[in-house]
Amino acid sequence: MSAMAHATRRLDAAEAATHLGLTPGALTVPELAQRLRAEGAGAVVITGNPHDWLDTSHARGWLTRPRSGPADHAARFDAAIAQGWVAADAAVLARLPEHASAADLPVLSVDDTPVRWTAPQAAAPDLGVYAIVDTAERVRACAEAGAHLVQLRIKVRRDDPAVEPAIAAALSATQTHGATLVVNDHWRTALMLGAPAIHLGQEDWLELAPTERTTLATAQAHGLRLGISSHSLWELCRARGARADLVACGPVWPTLTKAMPWRAQGLDNLSWWVRMAGMPVIAIGGILAHGQLAQAAATGAATGCVVRGLGDNPRATLPAWQAAWREGRQRVRPASPAWPHPTLAPDHRPRTPA
Repeated sequence: MSAMAHATRRLDAAEAATHLGLTPGALTVPELAQRLRAEGAGAVVITGNPHDWLDTSHARGWLTRPRSGPADHAARFDAAIAQGWVAADAAVLARLPEHASAADLPVLSVDDTPVRWTAPQAAAPDLGVYAIVDTAERVRACAEAGAHLVQLRIKVRRDDPAVEPAIAAALSATQTHGATLVVNDHWRTALMLGAPAIHLGQEDWLELAPTERTTLATAQAHGLRLGISSHSLWELCRARGARADLVACGPVWPTLTKAMPWRAQGLDNLSWWVRMAGMPVIAIGGILAHGQLAQAAATGAATGCVVRGLGDNPRATLPAWQAAWREGRQRVRPASPAWPHPTLAPDHRPRTPA
């Protein structure tokens, strides 16, 4: 096992305990990592089989893999750090073999309980243009224009009295026109009203209580589709561990829709996500031109998000976006890189540890 701060140190659990002056077995692995962090380690990764424990400024949890992985994982971790990856992402890359596929991607827990590794899903469907709007009226306009996937994203408090009628109206509109409504954030109201799909950010997923995650898992077993955002490798692993039905890769291009610390993924990372996610991938972020959407479609992404590009009249603008998507899907798929590029500055520190 290994504890890693600015330099890599190889330790198993017993050696970590000895280093701390403790009897082996006196503390759990997460407790050992906490003690090492308290001693000044910038990041700690304690490796085992099949679980690695991450305790870094960006992610904390069990990283569970399907098989032993590369024997030189410490060297691969060092190589990833040298290339500018933060420790949580480097720990993922260290466990991927050469010529990795979705069957090699680990899963990441949200707490001290490991999650069971899940096999990749079957081939991703073509879901077309993913329209994201902020009112039920715009949901209806998108559905009438032929969008198959429409997200209602209303950024208000969950107890705002406008939430329930907005979701109900949007649900009625999509049902009438054969589209699928995705409710962003307001998952409790969405479940109550029978919405077919929800989308959560990583922070939203982390904030759920275990009983709430169980509620969502039960709903998924009865047909609910769960989408989760991801911007980094550890977030992709966490989405896989959550058994998401779709995962968003973003921002593909720089976006002004919301402030975020992430570097643009680019088409190279998007194509890597498509190969490695093991679930349908949503391309999101900075898609402002039809040519960009076509490029995203060519990577094999299942769907691409259009937000600002819908303009004031989605009924008029959507047909051109849909044509761009179809054209892109007919292109030859670009080669996926062996490794993606980092999406955070190496010295980035989140406001609140994940």
